[in-house]
Amino acid sequence: MVAGMPTNTLTPPDTKTGAPPARAPRMSWLDALRGLAAMVVVFEHSLDVLLPEVRRTASPWFDFGRYGVFVFFLVSGYVVPFSLERRGSVRQFWVGRFFRLYPAWLVSAVLALALGFAGLSYGLPGGLTDRPWASTLAHLTMLQDLLGVPNVVNVFWTLSYEMVFYLLVTAMFVAGVHRSSARVALGFGVGAAILGVALPSGLLASRWPGGTILAAALILAAGLAAMVSRQRAVRRTGVAVVAVLALTLLVLDSRIGAIESLCIIATMFAGTAIRGIQDGRLRLWPAAAMVAVVALLTLAAGMRTPTTWALHANPNPLGRDWSIAVAAAWLTFLGGLALRYRPMPRFLVWLGLVSYSVYLLHPLVVQAIWHAAGPDTWQLPVAVRAAWGAALLAAVLVAAALAHRYVERPAQNLGRRLTARRRSAPAPAAPQPARS
Repeated sequence: MVAGMPTNTLTPPDTKTGAPPARAPRMSWLDALRGLAAMVVVFEHSLDVLLPEVRRTASPWFDFGRYGVFVFFLVSGYVVPFSLERRGSVRQFWVGRFFRLYPAWLVSAVLALALGFAGLSYGLPGGLTDRPWASTLAHLTMLQDLLGVPNVVNVFWTLSYEMVFYLLVTAMFVAGVHRSSARVALGFGVGAAILGVALPSGLLASRWPGGTILAAALILAAGLAAMVSRQRAVRRTGVAVVAVLALTLLVLDSRIGAIESLCIIATMFAGTAIRGIQDGRLRLWPAAAMVAVVALLTLAAGMRTPTTWALHANPNPLGRDWSIAVAAAWLTFLGGLALRYRPMPRFLVWLGLVSYSVYLLHPLVVQAIWHAAGPDTWQLPVAVRAAWGAALLAAVLVAAALAHRYVERPAQNLGRRLTARRRSAPAPAAPQPARS
């Protein structure tokens, strides 16, 4: 571990020096939430193909896709920062993240490209192949949705905001302010509700597309390398570099617009604050009040209309359907938290275990079903569409189970072995960061 960096605050005092951090037990309620969120996202992406009636009726009132991904964002905020604290090492954290995210992501991307080139899907997004090197580099950073590059698989967009969150969490950990999550969430919430309407989207990528991608990749690599340096001044520089990169892309270059981008990060840090409150790391009432305000600011931000003078801004508000879906995601997460000691449905828990593969692979299955059933599936009898829906669900679950068994699990085990080999003795404990 790098000397002088904050150490693992979750390991019991009698843990042996150099011992690997104990794997945290899985929380079945979080798996159940992941499983539910994954199924709702699958449902959202199957509507146009199989249930256009539901799309026409429900979409003005409820965004199923945003509901699912905001449940995921809350769960990530609740879990991921404490994985970093438990490991106590930036290097081990990022090795773990790499082997958790990239192998299944790569399989999904390769399959999407294969289906696209074979003509067995909707086709590849326009502009993806205009600059192959730039598209590839942007996707490898997982920041492509913030760099003006179309997602090779439509659901990849959320991974860009997960990556920004990881970068900010890492920077806060290295800087020793990782227990300021409630204040950080509040800051992003205020930014979304007040400043988001005036901020542009896609500004940098629209003016300097290739240069923005190359610069972001180089800055990202340099910042992460600096944050694992043994020199405090270099680490501090890395913190500043990574934080500036993440914030710049969020407020100036997001495809979805600054309002939703800031709402997403605020929501994730609110999930972190909820975990801190639950574990006694944050003072209850100040942090709980901030979290409540963040939720309200997020819902209010969704109803605000961007200013017409904001360059490249989306001229439309996120809307009622978005705000209702986000509110439902919050209620679902808090409901799961309240029921965390209750037994959860086994099927939902299993779905949560394979939810990452479900999330990445289901768009490909939907496209294959669309190709097999024909473009006018909405004209088919309801019974026939129900049969196609059952086939879609079965194919998604089988594909996810196989991917989890033969891609995700081996990759994660490899990551654990690599971090175990590189493990070193912990550094002296840093001063405890202030609570918020």
